Amino acid sequence: MSEQSHPYDSYFHVLEPVLISKVEEFAVLGYGEVEKTDLWEYLTKKVWKKPKEGIRMYELVSDVISINVGKYMNFAAVEAIKSPNWLSELESEELQELLNPREK
Repeated sequence: MSEQSHPYDSYFHVLEPVLISKVEEFAVLGYGEVEKTDLWEYLTKKVWKKPKEGIRMYELVSDVISINVGKYMNFAAVEAIKSPNWLSELESEELQELLNPREK
């Protein structure tokens, strides 16, 4: 999860089955690298940026269920670019392929 505490962090374990279901949905759609903590970071940083006091569980579940793949992937791409070490996180093989793409 993120390094900063979010008011909804106490709900993470309660929402875990819904997060797992969403991760499985992403995998079926071909996005197998997405983890439940990645989705949680998206929710806390983007969807729940301004937490509501007295939020209901059904609202949180609805937010998880309605995560849009395209919006999540845009968020993940921006977060990766904002990361100071995004280039060093690439494995050397991936980096070489980016620098010297093979012609097909």
